[in-house]
Amino acid sequence: MTNGAGADRGGPGGLDVDALLLVSFGGPEGPGDVMPFLRNVTRGRAVPELRLAEVAAHYDHFDGRSPINDQNRALLAALRERLAPLPVYWGNRNWAPYLADAVARMRADGVRRAACFVTAAFASYSGCRQYREDLAEALRQVGPGAPDFVKLRLFFDHPGFVEPMVDHCVRAVGSLPAAVRDGARLVFTAHALPLEQAVVSGPDGGAYERQLRATAEVIAARVGTRLGRSHPWQLAFCSRSGPPGVPWLEPDINDALVALAEDGEQAAVIVPVGFVSDHMEVVYDLDVEAVRTAGEHGIAVARAGTVGTDPRFVDMVADLLAERRHPDWDRPALSDEGPAHDVCPLHCCDPAGPLAFWARTGVNGSRVVMAGGAGTRAHGRPGVRRPAAAGVPADLCGRGHGRPGLSGPGLCGQPNDPGSADGRPRDEATILVEERASVARPDPPPAGE
Repeated sequence: MTNGAGADRGGPGGLDVDALLLVSFGGPEGPGDVMPFLRNVTRGRAVPELRLAEVAAHYDHFDGRSPINDQNRALLAALRERLAPLPVYWGNRNWAPYLADAVARMRADGVRRAACFVTAAFASYSGCRQYREDLAEALRQVGPGAPDFVKLRLFFDHPGFVEPMVDHCVRAVGSLPAAVRDGARLVFTAHALPLEQAVVSGPDGGAYERQLRATAEVIAARVGTRLGRSHPWQLAFCSRSGPPGVPWLEPDINDALVALAEDGEQAAVIVPVGFVSDHMEVVYDLDVEAVRTAGEHGIAVARAGTVGTDPRFVDMVADLLAERRHPDWDRPALSDEGPAHDVCPLHCCDPAGPLAFWARTGVNGSRVVMAGGAGTRAHGRPGVRRPAAAGVPADLCGRGHGRPGLSGPGLCGQPNDPGSADGRPRDEATILVEERASVARPDPPPAGE
C-alpha cells in the first residue's frame, strides 16, 4: 500500500488540497429523531406517513438509533489519525452534522479546497450524483468564501476495499457448520435501485450492476484461492422501497434465499458488498429479515462483515487523495471496470439526463438499448482502463475559476456546456443547482444509509 501523507501539498500538475470532507448519509440517534429523519430522506416524494411508520418500526429493534453516525465517528477518528495534520471534517445528507454546517465550519476555518470522500463505492444517482448535488446545494447555502470541492473517485475494486471483504467472507464461511460450509454459496448484496435508475448509472449506463458483479467476481475468486476451493456466487438486492408496479433490480435477497432452498442448497454467506459499514440495511434487512428467511427455509447462513475502519480501507482513502495530488500516483484496481474516473462527466448518473430516454426504451442485461443497437459499456471493450479523468471536468467549485493560491489546472470549466443565460460559462456547482431546480426528476428511491 502506498503512503498518501496528510501533509503533502501535491506535486506538479496535481491539486493543492488543504482538508478532507467525509460525506455520508446520516441517521437518527434516538427515538425522537426517527420520523424527522425519514421525512428528510423522503422530502418531496409524497411518501405516505403509513409507509414511514413501517420503516420507523425497523429502528425500534435498536432503540431508535441507527449505527451509521457512530460508525462515521469511528471512521472520522481513524482518518484524522491517518491523515494528520490534514484537517478532516464530516457532513451528512439527511441528519446532523449536515453538509451545509460542515461547509460553513470549513469556511470559518479558512479551508480553500477540500477533497470529498463519499461513503458509497458504486456508481448510481443516490450513491454518487445526488451527493454531488448535495455538495452543490451546501455551497449555495453557505455562499461566498466557501471552499472548492474535489470529489474522490469511486473505489469499488480498490484493494483497500476488496481485501478486507475477502477476509470477512473467509471468516463467515468458516463460521458455518462443518457439514455444509464447503458448498456454501456467496450471496453478494447491495441496495436495490429502480431498474431505470440502474440503467442510467455511470457516464454511459449500466455501471451500478456491472461494478457490483465485477467486484463480487474478484472477491469470490480470492476467497476460493484462500480456501483452496471455489464457492458459487450470485448477486441479490435488499431494502427495496417504492410502488410495487415500478421494476427494480432483482432478485431480492429473501427471494434469492428461498430459491436456494428450493434448489436443495444448504448454506449461504450473505456478503454486503454494497455497504461500507454495518448500518440499518445491514443490521435489520440482512441480520434480521434475511437471516429469518434463511432459517424458515432450512438454510444455514452467515453474514460477512463490512470494511468499517479496517486500516487498509483507511489507507485507501489516503491513496485516493494522493491520486488527486499526484497525477502519476498508482491507481490500483482489481477488475476490468476500474479504476473509476476522477471527475464525473455532465449528466453522469442523471435520471433526467440524455440516457434517461434510452432507459425507458428498453434494457438488455446491463446494456442500455440505444438507437442503432449501440451498447454503452463504459470502456468500449473489457480490460481497457479509463483515463484518470474521463469525460468533461466536473469538480465542484465554490469560488469560481482560477482561485489564486491554488495549484493545479482549472477544474470547473465545462467546455460542452451551453452556458448560463448571460452567455458566461457555468461551474459544476451552478449547473447542478440549476438542473436540480429546473428539471422535473423522477422520484429516486428513499435509498437508505
